[in-house]
Amino acid sequence: MDEEIRARRAACTDTLLGNGLGRPRELLDSIDPEVEADVYGDGGVVAQLEARIAELLGKPAAVFLPSGTMAQPAALRVHADRRNTRTVVWHPYCHVERHELQAYQRLHQLVGRATGDFDRLLELSDLEKVSESIAALVIELPQRDIGGQMPAWEDLVAQTTWARERGAATHLDGARLWEASAGYGRTHAEIAALFDTVYVSFYKGVGALPGCCVAGSEQDIAEIREWRSRLGGTLYGLWPAASSALSQLDATLEEMPLRMQHAQAIADALRPLPEVRVVPDPPQSPMMHLLFATSPETFRANSRRLAEETGLWVWPSAVATGDPATLRTELTVGRATLRHKPEAIAEILAGLCT
Repeated sequence: MDEEIRARRAACTDTLLGNGLGRPRELLDSIDPEVEADVYGDGGVVAQLEARIAELLGKPAAVFLPSGTMAQPAALRVHADRRNTRTVVWHPYCHVERHELQAYQRLHQLVGRATGDFDRLLELSDLEKVSESIAALVIELPQRDIGGQMPAWEDLVAQTTWARERGAATHLDGARLWEASAGYGRTHAEIAALFDTVYVSFYKGVGALPGCCVAGSEQDIAEIREWRSRLGGTLYGLWPAASSALSQLDATLEEMPLRMQHAQAIADALRPLPEVRVVPDPPQSPMMHLLFATSPETFRANSRRLAEETGLWVWPSAVATGDPATLRTELTVGRATLRHKPEAIAEILAGLCT
């Protein structure tokens, strides 16, 4: 984000994107000043958060880490070491492969194998094409890069069963598990039961300070905890981020079904408008991709006008697609989105195109 755009965002007073503008003061206010601090990740609010996540996901244990980039490859390393094979199977859009500078490979000597196609969900037939021995199967719920899509429940069960029958671990990239639970209408523990390890994030849907947890068996979590130390993640005090997460978690989970309803209502409001298309339609989780029938120049100009004239922050630009007349953005439905009626959101989004 360049300085001009950063200044424009700082001057805005509202947004319809996610949990809001995320001002530092708001994030600092999410830390309980009376919280009991941990010491190098041991005790205090860190232990409280870990216990809450283990309970919520129905797992024996959980560990708090500063980032998913540290957490997920460490979990996969543990699975690989135990199974004496280095291959991990995932969707082509897997975050570990695309956004982490191949840390899984360079730090953990893992071999990533993508299967399936970029533009659709992973299918059992894709997995059945994999003949080599694998350490783990990674599934992301929802699949962010294709609009928050999720497989049918029976398909998800079939895929995780395929892995287990081959002696492989199952790992859930559940950065947005909270949204997936609302989309499936199932508890977090029901979904987590299909997986050996589950990663969840706190700064995305929850809107807390950065941080995450991995939940799983006592042995897996003990080993991941050791990798946290090796990778420099066991800071002297992890309590600010843990307190922020714990203070906002339950209210966020209670709100998720409403976010799901709001996402569907936004799609309903947009459906008659030719300028904006929702993917997938209807949304399968409280997030979606939006396809705008406009040019990059028009989109940027309208976004800037909206910010400067009304104080409403939206995307400063959109992502190009294979069609030069079509642009893409991602809308995550959060606390800020809920403040805006679906019809008003549809009007604003259509106005970005003309």
